[in-house]
Amino acid sequence: MKFFNKIQSRLLGAIMLIAPAVAGLSSCGFVYDDLAPCPEGLKLRFIYDYNMEFANAFPSQVHCLTVYVYDENGKYVTTLTETSSEKLSDENYRMTVDLPEGKYKVVAYGGMQCDASSYHFLQTPAAGADITSLGVALNQDIMQRPVGTELHSLFYGKIFDVEVKKETMAYDEYTVPMMKDTNNLRVILQELNGDPVAGTDFNWAVIDDNTRMNWENDVVPEGNFTYLPWTSGTASTGLQPDGSEQKVAFAEFSFGRLVTSNSPTLHITRSSDGSDVVNIPLINYLALMKSESNYKMGTQEYLDRESRWTLIFFLDKHWKWITVQIVVNDWVVRVNNPELS
Repeated sequence: MKFFNKIQSRLLGAIMLIAPAVAGLSSCGFVYDDLAPCPEGLKLRFIYDYNMEFANAFPSQVHCLTVYVYDENGKYVTTLTETSSEKLSDENYRMTVDLPEGKYKVVAYGGMQCDASSYHFLQTPAAGADITSLGVALNQDIMQRPVGTELHSLFYGKIFDVEVKKETMAYDEYTVPMMKDTNNLRVILQELNGDPVAGTDFNWAVIDDNTRMNWENDVVPEGNFTYLPWTSGTASTGLQPDGSEQKVAFAEFSFGRLVTSNSPTLHITRSSDGSDVVNIPLINYLALMKSESNYKMGTQEYLDRESRWTLIFFLDKHWKWITVQIVVNDWVVRVNNPELS
């Protein structure tokens, strides 16, 4: 009797092990044709760690998402979007894309689907459209405004070696790395003798040709555009030794991707007579900081990783920039190369 009980117990254990596997097969349609097929497609994770913290900031900074899928020949297949900031802020968020077996290219944008988006797609892809027709440009209403605009953050990501494998019987998982295309620059002018200066004492401009990016996120020449500050004014740095208040002028800019192939300039003039106060090649000065702790990093990588900048210029009594030193993102930099000025 004990012998038969042992046999019965082993048979029951074997059945319990086999049953889930059989159930799994049948649920994928291998046993019953009227049941749903196995999951097939992509499960995409998105990260934004291409920053100076080298940490994933996607959940905190990306609030809407647009994903374009193309086949291995670069022909349009489908579009997916996510506009729930609550979902995107979850570290475990994954986008599921149902696709048949094959190879694909994925291009993702953060910020385009948000109500406050500052950019628009050059065209809406149709069936069979080529990936090279994809791209974004700064909104025309922003370009035509007489004042500057604080741009809504724009992110870009791509992964071109994606494959859906039928034999996996599950969604193939991939990670899409993102980078940030928009920048914010705060400029401060301080008079060394302590005399107050105000934001209205100056005309401020950043000039660059970067209002359009193509499907690979390369900047496409469209002609120079003048970015005006989205805010400017006067700020206090506290009391001076004589008891008077030290007041400085500031302006803040928001603009698109910086690339080393361009030559953007920061141009500041006096409101009273239009004479130059500062007129510099912007990238050269922003890159001065990386010569310290990030000296091994290439300039383009540094420009892409950093997105918030601060420049402080010290003026003489005639409100001319003293080309001795400036402060870049809290780093004091001595300017010894006359070509930079």
